[in-house]
Amino acid sequence: MATYRFRLPRPAFALAAALLLLGCVGGNRQDAVPFAPEAASAWVHKPGWATEKFAVAAANPLAADAGYQVLKAGGSAVDAAVAVQMVLTLVEPQSSGIGGGAFLLHAAGAKVTAWDGRETAPADVDEKLFLNADGQPMDFYDAAVGGRAVGVPGVVRMLQAAHQVHGRLPWAQLIQPAIRLAERGFSVSPRLHALLKSEPYLKRDPVAARYFYDADGLPRPIGHMLKNPELARVLKYIARRGSAALHTGPVARAIVAKVTGHRSNPGKLSLVDLASYQPKRRQPICHDLRAPAPGKTYQVCGFPPPSSGAIAVGQILGILAQTPAAQLPLNADGQPSADWLYHYAEASRLAFADRALYVADPDFVSPPTGGWTSLLTPGYLAERARLIGPQPLKIAPPGHPGALQIGLAPMPAQPEHGTSHISIVDSHGNALAMTTSIENQFGARQMVEGFLLNNQLTDFSFVPADAQGRPVANRVQPGKRPRSSMAPTLVFEQNPDGTRGPLVMSTGSSGGALIIHYTAKTLHGVLNWGLTPQQAIDIPNFGVLTSPILLEAKKFPSVTVEQLRAHGSAVREIPMTSGLQALTRIRANGKTQWLGGADPRREGVVMGR
Repeated sequence: MATYRFRLPRPAFALAAALLLLGCVGGNRQDAVPFAPEAASAWVHKPGWATEKFAVAAANPLAADAGYQVLKAGGSAVDAAVAVQMVLTLVEPQSSGIGGGAFLLHAAGAKVTAWDGRETAPADVDEKLFLNADGQPMDFYDAAVGGRAVGVPGVVRMLQAAHQVHGRLPWAQLIQPAIRLAERGFSVSPRLHALLKSEPYLKRDPVAARYFYDADGLPRPIGHMLKNPELARVLKYIARRGSAALHTGPVARAIVAKVTGHRSNPGKLSLVDLASYQPKRRQPICHDLRAPAPGKTYQVCGFPPPSSGAIAVGQILGILAQTPAAQLPLNADGQPSADWLYHYAEASRLAFADRALYVADPDFVSPPTGGWTSLLTPGYLAERARLIGPQPLKIAPPGHPGALQIGLAPMPAQPEHGTSHISIVDSHGNALAMTTSIENQFGARQMVEGFLLNNQLTDFSFVPADAQGRPVANRVQPGKRPRSSMAPTLVFEQNPDGTRGPLVMSTGSSGGALIIHYTAKTLHGVLNWGLTPQQAIDIPNFGVLTSPILLEAKKFPSVTVEQLRAHGSAVREIPMTSGLQALTRIRANGKTQWLGGADPRREGVVMGR
């Protein structure tokens, strides 16, 4: 088993990483995030964590504790994920919940399974769902707020299916932590309060307004004990009946009534849609990744379409590995250099060009020649890397991994939002990375039976075709799953014979389309720069969605920004509120340890023993 050598530039980290710390300390720097899926609340320093037997990393301490208690009781990684998700529904309602969907990547030893709990479009929608009467696409919030964009939720049914295969403890036992918290109340966190304060649409729903705001319309204050008896009743129902409690019966009828009965923006969700929803078990996308700096090769496994995350992350890092940036270390201040950022941005543009053209629900769209992994072959990535020159690409063209020509139009750029990430390793040799979402902050802003509904259909292309009539792969179609950027990722050592070795890392993030960049940053930081998970997460965020290089505001030195601009790159500094979680296996003093990290931009922690 390989031994990792981590550079620890912060002297205090060596001691902190040796201890299991269940809390976090830090400052309260405030930022406004007009372009991020969720507003910022505060930067809270996280020390990093070390455990030996098991660990759970989640975006809220109460959710992490629920998973910790399950693991301590002998539960599996999937058992813990069920408990974490149910608590997140209560304590992090802006990001995920039982009214949404999720992608779960599971490893039992070296065997990896992808569990798809992504929402589906109702049977009665058509590709003009998000077009105005004049044929122009709707404004995002005109589409998202209300019933129109609500997809069939899938996370509970997916978790139940995964639990039937990978669970060790009784299903009902896993729901109890969330039931207790919903009945007894939980303390409103600074982040939830800050998001409620900045949220312009949630109060339009009278049910949500009564729950989240006081009689004067002010958000529940920090520390307020918020009880949710309606959700407690639903969770008890789910504990007894499983996902059927959500997809049939009185809860299902309440969901449909809420969606179809919206006064100004009704949706088309039906009882048949809910009852017929089925999760899918898919083959993960796994590929070799060479980390040139340490000279190691890993096997990286991610989620296949309808997620674009694994393909885009794999392309970015695979293209980057074939550029001069592959050998560049961090600057002396622990940040990426302008030269490295330039090459990363160009690799990203090429990956996003392929993403816009090819990736959508595989039940509706065929992959390029040779399957989805044709976009990740070394020869194809080398061909793409050769397009990177001394000046930025004016337009990054999509590639052609085979001779097949497809008559599709690239999807125009549009906002993507939401999500929460969970990484877990148990004491039985299992691990998972699960990204879960209701899409935009507070979803469709429709509360029913104590939980919020998703607006995931806005992840489809609002425009179904281009001016020449060529269809967009990710257009709205009945029963289709919208393309996602969620990128739950598991990394394995590669054995000398090329087979998959022990698990090295579990990671992922929230953050809409920027999930791809946040995850790529963390993978490169750990695998290529030799950082601990916490150090990699702490690196300032960056990415590219269209033209400008996006840099996390007030985090990069002015010289870096000036060098990028002198290189011909457009640069925009914006708040970039990621939600990264990561666990990494190391060997230290003859023992296996799990080093964990949680994003200082959110409230997450790592717990374990």
